[in-house]
Amino acid sequence: MRILFIGDIVGRPGRRAVAYWLPRIREKEAPDVVIANAENAAGGLGATPEILTQLQELGIDGFTMGNHTWRKKAIIEAFRSFPTLVRPANYTPGLPGPGSAIVRVRDGRKLGLVNVLGRVFMEPNECPFRAADEHIALLAKETNCILMDVHGEATSEKIAMGWHLEGRCSAVVGTHTHVQTADNWVLPGGTAYISDVGMCGPLFSVIGTDRETVLERFLTGMPRQFVVANGPTIFSAVLIDVDEATGHGTRITRILHRETD
Repeated sequence: MRILFIGDIVGRPGRRAVAYWLPRIREKEAPDVVIANAENAAGGLGATPEILTQLQELGIDGFTMGNHTWRKKAIIEAFRSFPTLVRPANYTPGLPGPGSAIVRVRDGRKLGLVNVLGRVFMEPNECPFRAADEHIALLAKETNCILMDVHGEATSEKIAMGWHLEGRCSAVVGTHTHVQTADNWVLPGGTAYISDVGMCGPLFSVIGTDRETVLERFLTGMPRQFVVANGPTIFSAVLIDVDEATGHGTRITRILHRETD
């Protein structure tokens, strides 16, 4: 199975980058299934059913979220309409939406999808490691192919998750920091790993945000309302190959396109 995972989609510029690059990558790389992190897709904070529909129409099969899951109230309705939309599995039990789901490939094959939220430098939540264990055990009853999105700040925590799930998860990919890391590799036990996939959004920005506003905040310490930047875009993703017989990742390749290149 070949999986394309698209990094955090930030606002309208990110959606524009996906609209341009996804068809081209599909034609060249022929992924079987496409997953994306959509927690910043609506104006840089949260997601709505309308925007998820737009992204689905572009060819995205499943969505993960993160610490901005609840920024838009409409996300609660989206969980009813999008069965392959998952939010962090280690949120307080009983909240709307699933922490994992089965994404069906067009020919009937299945990909297990899990989302957890890191706790280092983040708001407190339930243990992501224990939540991962629970959900992966359930998904493994249906498929060998399982992908986890670890939405976290600290690379150490995400790397630890990769080792924790080594051999039990086809791929562990990090999101949230919006900067693509160069540590893509397959762990010895057969888990494809990268600390952060990066973002799809405005290139001339600070992780998607208007850079002048961010610089003013750093220079003065005064609060400022952040807005999504404009201008040329960047598209970040990874392509993951999985041996369906074993569920082991065999290759993970970084994809990075800048509109200015």
